[in-house]
Amino acid sequence: MRARVVDGLETLKALAHPVRINALGELRRSGPSTASELARTLGESSGSLSYHLRQLERYGFVTDDVARDARERRWRATTQLTELPAALSETPEGRSAMSVVRGVQQEHLARQLAALEATSDVEHPDLGHSDYLLRLDDDQLTELVARLTDVVHEYLDHRGDRLVALHLLALPGAP
Repeated sequence: MRARVVDGLETLKALAHPVRINALGELRRSGPSTASELARTLGESSGSLSYHLRQLERYGFVTDDVARDARERRWRATTQLTELPAALSETPEGRSAMSVVRGVQQEHLARQLAALEATSDVEHPDLGHSDYLLRLDDDQLTELVARLTDVVHEYLDHRGDRLVALHLLALPGAP
């Protein structure tokens, strides 16, 4: 599975719903699932999940998992990650949709950090946490993000035994 670059506002708006983002994330994390299974996992109704999965399918985020039992419809994510170019935030509609996506991502990050703190993985030597404050112009920032994204892409097809959430977030620093 490769990355999906969201190429337009309509696609971003289709993704920008908490149920859709959560469903897509769960399919990526746990693999193919029925709407009913996802509904139980996410605490939603199966009818609601079916609707949201069809919307994700319409925009190419999910598809049928044909390798499974044909008696029930199973869904799978079409890619392992989604990239949201900064240009999507250039309009009020784009900013609003990106705000929804960021909100769901922040909730996921907070849950992951809380779970990490509650486990022995806090001491795991392979888990890093770094904080950098850099002075960059716009071109340098664009180059840095592109280079880091390229490195992540090199690892997309690796199949190690550990699922890792890697977050890349560039925020404006205080003046």
